Amino acid sequence: MMKNTSTRLVFDYWDKLRGERSAPERGEIEPGALRHALADTFVLENEPIGPVFRLAGTRLCALTGHELRGRLFTALWPDVESQADMRRLVQTVMDESVGAVAGLSGETSTGLPIHLELLLLPLRYRGRTHARLLGALSPTMTPEWLGLDTVHSMRMISLRMLWPAAASRPRTPEPQRAGPPRLLVLPGGRA
Repeated sequence: MMKNTSTRLVFDYWDKLRGERSAPERGEIEPGALRHALADTFVLENEPIGPVFRLAGTRLCALTGHELRGRLFTALWPDVESQADMRRLVQTVMDESVGAVAGLSGETSTGLPIHLELLLLPLRYRGRTHARLLGALSPTMTPEWLGLDTVHSMRMISLRMLWPAAASRPRTPEPQRAGPPRLLVLPGGRA
């Protein structure tokens, strides 16, 4: 389902915390539990201007070349169309209380290619939905240029929504038949 270790660790932790709920509370998140993925992890706050970084891991900041706290999440994408796609994706994650994982293709400021994985997960904040998101953005492989070059552009190349497991959804009872079927097929193809 997820290719990167960081995104799997964050998702598994979030999924365990939420249990039967649609999303865990922000206050339940313990940074120490995410220590192996913390450098790639972020928290977004839903503001009237759009999703804003409340916290961002060190490797994520190194990939972009600057501190992300207080910056718009959509500013990571250079073109208006991609920014609108990201706003819609964040809104869908909040509206549906569902996770999303996206494959991204990017390029550094010197033209080197990079492939990343983006994870977005809803969080409740003091009981409110549509308030915060937990996420991770990590490269498929740690680039050797990390700290020397920065990601200049990204585009989404794949998207999967992470709906709750079918086992946790209430089962719909199957309709019961009142009797034998009314149509009977006889040998020779006649009814």
